[in-house]
Amino acid sequence: MKLLNTYDDRDEAEEAAGKLSGDKRLASERDATVTIYNLFGIPSWGNFHRIGMYNLSELKTLLDRRGNWQAAEQIRHAEIITMLSVVAKNYGMDLPNHWL
Repeated sequence: MKLLNTYDDRDEAEEAAGKLSGDKRLASERDATVTIYNLFGIPSWGNFHRIGMYNLSELKTLLDRRGNWQAAEQIRHAEIITMLSVVAKNYGMDLPNHWL
């Protein structure tokens, strides 16, 4: 398990934890009067999509319309893929070829 995301709100963190598949753990930290919630789980594109990270919903929408892309959509796709490449490297994952 790896740290997937950090939340300021306990309810939001618990909701996200409920969406993950596989092993997961929610841990809280206190610093003075601030509490943060660290969500640990299995890093996978499915888990990241389920908790709304890395613009994966936007990527899905873009890919569904791939044949009709305008210049702005091509640029946005390139931006998302660039960001996801960094995420993939950080978590030791591969980008699916159909996303490229």
